[in-house]
Order: sequence, then structure tokens, then C-alpha cells
Amino acid sequence: MTEPTLDIVAIGNAIVDVLAQADDAFVTSEGVAKGSMRLMDEETSDSLYSRMGPGREISGGSAANTVAGMAMLGCKCGFIGQVADDQLGEVFAHDIRANGVVFDTAVRSGQPSTARCLILVTPDAQRTMNTFLGASQFLPEAAIDRDQIASARILYLEGYLWDPAEPRAAMQAAIRIAHEAGRKVAFTLSDTFCIARHGDDFRKQIAEGAFDILFANENELLALTGGDDFDAAVQEIAAQVETLVVTRGSHGAVAVQKGVYAQVAAEPIEKIVDTTGAGDLFAAGFLAGQAQGRSLEDSLHMGAIAAAEVISHYGARPEAKLDQLVKARLG
Repeated sequence: MTEPTLDIVAIGNAIVDVLAQADDAFVTSEGVAKGSMRLMDEETSDSLYSRMGPGREISGGSAANTVAGMAMLGCKCGFIGQVADDQLGEVFAHDIRANGVVFDTAVRSGQPSTARCLILVTPDAQRTMNTFLGASQFLPEAAIDRDQIASARILYLEGYLWDPAEPRAAMQAAIRIAHEAGRKVAFTLSDTFCIARHGDDFRKQIAEGAFDILFANENELLALTGGDDFDAAVQEIAAQVETLVVTRGSHGAVAVQKGVYAQVAAEPIEKIVDTTGAGDLFAAGFLAGQAQGRSLEDSLHMGAIAAAEVISHYGARPEAKLDQLVKARLG
């Protein structure tokens, strides 16, 4: 097996986030549960955008946020995702490349437009995401760079992109390429709605060994197992994957790797401003720690540090220098 030239290559939705403050009444009037994520068509997205308060446009997308964070931690990263030939597509491409991430996916001409996520942030820092997937859901298998996948230590996939058939087929092809090259495959469950739609398939993939590293939050893990006992759920899934990482919000995170258990507390933070991207940046810190050969516990600490930074401001991309935060905390 050849030495990898990239620490990670991720496949995910290429989305531009539009964040705006909103009160609980506005969220309720939209008929969506606060803190959840819903999919919408372009017309509905345009209508909501017209009624939102002043917003900030920041490139996002779950897996894209993760590799952006990893790049800031000194990792060599690549990203595969579909944008359209439009202004938001240019914004996304510029932002991810500016972070030092290799992004060579060809733009898609015509409709639909580049994906966007309209994020309503309430005073308690909860974010309610309203997503138009646009061009991102048309990522073709032809966009998968076999050599790039085979050259990466880890292939990282987001559950959000499992929904549409075309990118799901692309990710399944990438999984085969990665495993044939002797690389690891990491997968994040993304949201309970993904499990509601594809839980049986996720459980099948896990049982068949498709994923070496699995990320979930507590609610997603319980939805995956169908139980209400957290410890039992951890034990059940940890027996099926090489590494299981579960975040628990203010209660920190746990990981089990080849039978070794580790747990860390959440990093202290003066004020939570916006929880957008917390799980994405936790994954970034953890995977960067693993790529750097750090211990399981230190990798969890790195995840907690990265997550704490991103929830201290608006947007899902770090603003502080993550590598300096980690050095100050862990050395």
C-alpha cells in the first residue's frame, strides 16, 4: 500500500449558508421545529429568504466544514462536491480553496442553482436549518476522482448526501475505491431525519463493514439503535465499527476504538452564540488528531476545542486559529 498524500478527502453537499437572527415566534410561524433541519424546494427557499432578517453568507456544508477545519489544523485535505455555474458556486469554491483544501469538481451548468441553507438563529443559539439542496444533489459518479480517493488516508462522507440517488451512488463507488486501496472510511449520520429516511440502509452498511469510523450525536445514536439506553447503544454500535465517536452537547463526547473507551468533557465557553457546525468541527478536530497520531482521548479533546470555537460566533467555519488553540490546550 502506497503512503497517502492526503490526510482526508471528503464528499458532501456544497452549500452556502445564509445566517440570520430570528425569534422563536418567527420559527414557529414557519411550521418547523426549532433546532431541526428541513429540506425545501427553490421557490420555498426564495420565499423564506425574502422574509428573513439581514443575513450573512458563509460557505458551509457539513463535510466541507469538517475539511476546512482539518486544513486549519495542518492536515492535507480534498473535497468533492457539486456547485452550479453561478455566484454562490463561485463563493463556495473560493472559500474552500482559500482554506487550502483541494477542490477540483467541475461546475454544473444550467438549473438548479447552487445549494443554500437558510439558518435561523434564535436567542438561545439554536439554529433551525432550511435547506435547498440545488446542484449538490446532482453530484455524479463521474465526479469521483479515483486517484484522489486512493491517495487519502481517510474518506469522509456525510449522511445528508445519502438522500438523493445520484450522489449516493457516487459515495458507494468511493467507498469501494477507498477500501480497495486499504484506506479508512468515515461516515457521519448527520441528522435524525437522515436515519428516519435511510436507517435500514445505514444499519446494513454498518453491519457489512462499509464504515470504519462512525460519527453520531446522542440522539442520532439512539435513533439508529431504536433504544433509549445510551450505554447499550454505544456498546451495540461500537461492536460493529472500528471507531465510534458520539457527541453529547454540554456533556462532552465519548469514543470507542477497538474496545478502548475514552470520554472528555465539553470545553468551557463564555457564551454560545450559534451551534451551527458544532458536530462538523468536532469531527474535524477528532480526525485531525487521529491523522497526527494522537491518542483517542487527545483526539476527542481536539474535537471539543474545535467545536467550542465554532459555537462562539456566527457561522460554521472557524474564525480563530485552531492549531494555536490546540497547542495552548494540549501542546
